[in-house]
Amino acid sequence: MSFDIQGKLYETFDEQQVSDKFKKREFVLEVPDGSYTQYIKFQLTQDKCSLLDQYKNGDEVKVTFNLTGKPFVKNGTTMYFTNLQAWRIEGASAGSNASYDAPASAPAQNNAPSFYSSDADNDLPF
Repeated sequence: MSFDIQGKLYETFDEQQVSDKFKKREFVLEVPDGSYTQYIKFQLTQDKCSLLDQYKNGDEVKVTFNLTGKPFVKNGTTMYFTNLQAWRIEGASAGSNASYDAPASAPAQNNAPSFYSSDADNDLPF
């Protein structure tokens, strides 16, 4: 399953040679989300590492990625790791909001995820 998101390229990291057969490169996308800005880290692997070479921090891009997750057991405790595996990066027009592969019939909201409350008396610290 793949997803798309659009945002500003916030930070790019150098390519890392993890092993003889595996290399990766990470980058962070800045995505407006209502009153909150999200900083989302993605990973490119193998031959996809060079996809970032044509972009610089501040560029507006559209990223296509897969969402993956795996369990890892250490000392009898299971931990879960989630990864956003990018596989396409395209230039995007400035001023567009983030977009996700959502059904066309999804109701429009005020750019805030459903877990944010619009109640003025909300006393949560975040």
